Amino acid sequence: MPRLFFVGGNWKCNGTVKSNEELVKLLNDADVPGTDVVEVVVAPAAVHIPQVQASLRKDFSVAAQNCWVKKGGAFTGELSAEMLVDLGLSWVVLGHSERRHVIGEADDFTADKVAYALSQGLGVIYCIGEKLEEREAGNTMSVNARQLKALADKISDWSKIVIAYEPVWAIGTGKVASPEQAQEVHDEVRKWLADNVSKEVAAATRIIYGGSVTAKNCGELATCPDIDGFLVGGASLKPEFVDIIKSASQSK
Repeated sequence: MPRLFFVGGNWKCNGTVKSNEELVKLLNDADVPGTDVVEVVVAPAAVHIPQVQASLRKDFSVAAQNCWVKKGGAFTGELSAEMLVDLGLSWVVLGHSERRHVIGEADDFTADKVAYALSQGLGVIYCIGEKLEEREAGNTMSVNARQLKALADKISDWSKIVIAYEPVWAIGTGKVASPEQAQEVHDEVRKWLADNVSKEVAAATRIIYGGSVTAKNCGELATCPDIDGFLVGGASLKPEFVDIIKSASQSK
């Protein structure tokens, strides 16, 4: 079976009630391919999840940007996977570079988060990617393999995992991996899955690209055989997000 194209919008720490109303209206009015062509998921800030969930078109899903590593309790400021499920959410973003490199979350800690989120029935958008100095040192795949191995050591069921390759040097910088660079890494990630998990998981798992994705570059990226969609940051807050969703129709 072909892999269903996946477009995620990570709104990060942005938005107001008014701006969310405007953005949701834009998305609700958009003429985009159906759910047989593309799966669309948006991740607003946690305080805005109920607002967006109540008003967003039902063929799009709402995700959380993070969740705690185990069951809730005395963990001030955290959100448990159980809370997200109770809200009716089906997805959470984990392992984003801003969590890894700004907040300081380690590979094993992130993998534990994923394993617990899966145990509660959530789908996980699992982010991996190298920093600029790691790429320049020729360590792109070793970094990605390390982050993948941390996860593979903790889970056995990959059916609810979407891998988001996000080169850290391309996130929010305006720099974007060329289609050739992105495809090369996606191909290597898929080969890693085949060699270290199973060929079936490698064939079925969606590997999406993130890092300064825009309406201008999404079309060419979407044609790459191992790019199964996008995780979009800043552009997901703009009208061009609709064009990025539409790029699903250009995918292989």
